[in-house]
Amino acid sequence: MYKYIKGQITELGPNYVVLECNNIGYLIYVANPFSYEVGKEYKIYLYNNVKEDENSLYGFKSEEELNLFLKLINVKGLGPKMANTFFAMGSVNGIVDAINRENILYLTKFPKIGEKIAKQMILDLKGKVTCEAVVEEENSTEDLVAVLESLGYKTLEIKKILKDIDNTLPIESQVKEALKLLLK
Repeated sequence: MYKYIKGQITELGPNYVVLECNNIGYLIYVANPFSYEVGKEYKIYLYNNVKEDENSLYGFKSEEELNLFLKLINVKGLGPKMANTFFAMGSVNGIVDAINRENILYLTKFPKIGEKIAKQMILDLKGKVTCEAVVEEENSTEDLVAVLESLGYKTLEIKKILKDIDNTLPIESQVKEALKLLLK
């Protein structure tokens, strides 16, 4: 099993990067390949997925992401490809918070994650996942916009009300506030 690889990014793909280390190019599936730059050196934490017909590497920018990923893939119905999508749109703090607060709305905003898998994640992981990294509070405007768009609201409508919403509140309270403003 690999812990991490340090090397230079030589190629970006739609869902992968190629990292060269000691003249070997490793194809590593990542959540957001465009957060990397060709020609720059990175340390990528790895999960090696070995199956009967596949041997693939999944990469993460931090050890916290890797640890959460390892817990996510143990959830029934959630494989490495689906678990990797969480890190494209969400932060470790956001995902852990959603699981511990039983926020099904947040979890179902990710591709291919339905209510059934979201409930299974909460059942399996609630209270068992924590965020070890101390990260400053991030602006959850993107999460709020994603939730409102999934409810059918247009981006222009949402942007008009964003300035009136206190983004220090939990996402559930922000959604309630936003819905009140949108329904006026």
